[in-house]
Amino acid sequence: MANEAIEKAKENMKKTEGVLEHNLGSIRAGRANASLLSNIMVDYYGQPTALNQMSAITIPEPRVLLIHPYDKSSLKDIETALLKSDLGINPANDGEVIRLVVPQLTTDRRQELAKEVGKHSESAKIAIRNVRRDAMEDLKRQEKNGDITEDDLHRFEKDVQKVTDDSAKRIDAIASAKEQEIVAG
Repeated sequence: MANEAIEKAKENMKKTEGVLEHNLGSIRAGRANASLLSNIMVDYYGQPTALNQMSAITIPEPRVLLIHPYDKSSLKDIETALLKSDLGINPANDGEVIRLVVPQLTTDRRQELAKEVGKHSESAKIAIRNVRRDAMEDLKRQEKNGDITEDDLHRFEKDVQKVTDDSAKRIDAIASAKEQEIVAG
């Protein structure tokens, strides 16, 4: 049972790391990246539809995203969704495709984005600390119920702490990589 608590903690921490990567993927780094559009929802025949499910997104140049809708009649809807989004990039619609030119980032904007990365990173660390706390409580409950010994409890607590430390290092690495991408932009 104690190993289940540790495995569950590992699994939840991995999910937290995945969420962090997803959230950081939507932060513009001065380069075209299809994940910038991952949260864009288009009103398509009255239904909110993910942009990446209704179009092919390519990167013909380092700072250009090209959106090829599968249904040409949806071009206006896609353009409207992009204008309403918080991307801050004006779409160029030529009747066939939509081009998004990702502007160069100013030094101030790079610093703002780096702070945003830090906030996401800190939120992820708080989440893994909560997972650790839940795992520790589970282990203490097992020890209280007589399912594990006090020595087992201490050993398992060390295991949970090691899993937490490893996850925190991976979160730092993910955040650091994104900050480098923003600075190098």
